[in-house]
Amino acid sequence: MNDFTPYDASVPVFASALGNMKAWLTKAADHEATLMTAALAPDMLPFPTQYQRASDAAKTALARLTGTDAPAMPDTEASFAELADRCDRTIAYLQSFDRAALADAATRPVEMRFPNGIGYAWSGSTFLTGFAIPNFFFHVTTAYAILRANGVPLGKLDFLQHLGRPNLS
Repeated sequence: MNDFTPYDASVPVFASALGNMKAWLTKAADHEATLMTAALAPDMLPFPTQYQRASDAAKTALARLTGTDAPAMPDTEASFAELADRCDRTIAYLQSFDRAALADAATRPVEMRFPNGIGYAWSGSTFLTGFAIPNFFFHVTTAYAILRANGVPLGKLDFLQHLGRPNLS
């Protein structure tokens, strides 16, 4: 029996959710003009930024867990096609990691510092489960909520579409 690893909790989880997010753009195509500036509240980041932050959260998590540098992706997306491309590029980056690359990720020291110098220090497993995954899904869920609030016909099965059709009868 295989043990559940940081790879299992990161690469497929992030890649699946980003694939779902990409698919949502197709269902939202008729709302593109409105959504490119939509936010849930005046003090929240707009829809495109939620996609950008989800991408950043996933790629930065893998970089920190492997002691590597994440690819730079300027936050310049101004269309659904560009957001979909960012999802694809992020998924490709995530899938470039194999299990061996994350072999010591659970115990790897991870630091995150803010511009003012303060920050957090974690083990890789605490970083992944306590910050990286929740932060990633905050942005995924916020993007989903913005879509729903603007009339895009999404449901729970769209959020979980990576599961595919039920495999029990």
